[in-house]
Amino acid sequence: MKNYSVISLFSGAGGMDLGFKKANFKIEWANDFDKDAVSTYKKNIGDHIVLGDICNIDSDNIPNNPDVIIGGFPCQGFSVANTKRNMNDKRNFLYKEMLRVIKDKQPKIFLAENVKGLLSMENGKVLKMIKQDFENIGYKINIEVLNAADYGVPQARERIIILGNRIDIKNIFPTKTHTNIKKQSKQLTLEDFDSNLEENKSLKPYITTNETIGFLKNIKITNNPIKVDERTIYNHIAYTNVADTFWKRKYDVNQADICDYLNYWKNKSDWSVKKIDEYLGYKYTAGHWFRKDNNSGSIPSVDDWWELKKILNFDNKYDKYVTDLVEKEIVFEQSLRITNWNRPSDTITATSPEIHINKKRRLSVRECAMLQTFPDEFVFEGSLNSMHRQVGNAVPVKLAHKIADCTRQMLKAKS
Repeated sequence: MKNYSVISLFSGAGGMDLGFKKANFKIEWANDFDKDAVSTYKKNIGDHIVLGDICNIDSDNIPNNPDVIIGGFPCQGFSVANTKRNMNDKRNFLYKEMLRVIKDKQPKIFLAENVKGLLSMENGKVLKMIKQDFENIGYKINIEVLNAADYGVPQARERIIILGNRIDIKNIFPTKTHTNIKKQSKQLTLEDFDSNLEENKSLKPYITTNETIGFLKNIKITNNPIKVDERTIYNHIAYTNVADTFWKRKYDVNQADICDYLNYWKNKSDWSVKKIDEYLGYKYTAGHWFRKDNNSGSIPSVDDWWELKKILNFDNKYDKYVTDLVEKEIVFEQSLRITNWNRPSDTITATSPEIHINKKRRLSVRECAMLQTFPDEFVFEGSLNSMHRQVGNAVPVKLAHKIADCTRQMLKAKS
């Protein structure tokens, strides 16, 4: 099998590259500006990656005659999650660097991956502009939105794939292999059942979160390698500062009223704010209790209230308002949504990994990596935050492999 050559731009930790490598492509040169991602890439894929800003790398320093150029130009400026996106954001024009390298190196095929939000940016004008720019340098362009779950990835992750070739052949995208069987069966009517029967027979059910990471649910979080069911697991480390309840005052109370009350009793005593701070072992805390200010005024904690009562000898007027607490359940915002075991996971992001369904922690780096179909032996480098960013920014390896197979099919058809 021929090892077609690949140049990789905006490579990150190497999800796309690993997929192409698994499909027997040879990655000759890669680039990213993230130091940790480059360390991860070198550890797992190879030393051919160059650390640096692509804007500062001359095309002459990149190998000639690649068969394919791949890349996922940065998406922060495009993402629907970023409400400040606009066409003036420098990151929105990093595709111009990919355009430059493709124009200079003339690969037979190129493909670029980006977020679905690119479709709607500036009412579609940005995507139209990108498509036109690549067509202007001689490439036939097709654009598809692929959901990774449709291709055997245990994650609902919709991404745009921009595919171009200059060898006068049809652009080929991977065929779906999986589907939401339950949803399909509910939607099918008697009339269209027969026509869909053969197609549905060939599709497998979506791979669920539980099938993928369920075996780790009772495994203690650790950054040390561990053996689980004869598998060696790395990077099983997670944020654990997650609570599902909090304590709230039972009764509504006005900070200004408490402030007036405390000042009244303080003025009746010989205690100054400084003296109260010294007594309680604080430096500048007590002043906030005696200040009527929406920005810096505050109500003492339960423990501090009882200590103040000892020295100021105030009555019981506000005791229950300050000290009676009730436990409340946290209603998690979308960024803290809890994993559903019985379907593909929600999109793994570069920040705010999901909260584990039955643990007071977020998903571990390894759990997220598994949902991105990285193999067990793929080890991430860097801080916890950096590792999550690398995983969340990656193209799922299995989806990349499917795309690579289509790319090989196109190259073979021409040869």
